[in-house]
Amino acid sequence: MRPLGLNYNDPMSILEIECPVCGETLELTDDDRSELQVGDAIVCESCNAEMEVTRNGGDDFDLELLGILTTCPNCGEEFDVTEEMLEQGNTVSCPHCQARIELEFEDSPGPGNASA
Repeated sequence: MRPLGLNYNDPMSILEIECPVCGETLELTDDDRSELQVGDAIVCESCNAEMEVTRNGGDDFDLELLGILTTCPNCGEEFDVTEEMLEQGNTVSCPHCQARIELEFEDSPGPGNASA
């Protein structure tokens, strides 16, 4: 798993999290964090990457990338593209219809902004 970029912005009590997929900065206020529990998911609005909260206490906060939500162009069903799927290359199988989908990545050479 790639490390997440965490930055505590003390004056405004905002935790800045860098999305491990697209690099977009996600901002969580103290109120936002107080509502999050371990196991909850956060979705990046920029690339639809889904991350699970694995630690949330005081200054201790961590997320784990679960997958990138995408839509199959063949059957129209949504599914998560996981890191394990991406390790196999730029072509994945839709879990609904088994169509082979070639992913296109924008802005970064890694698994960023997946679209089908």
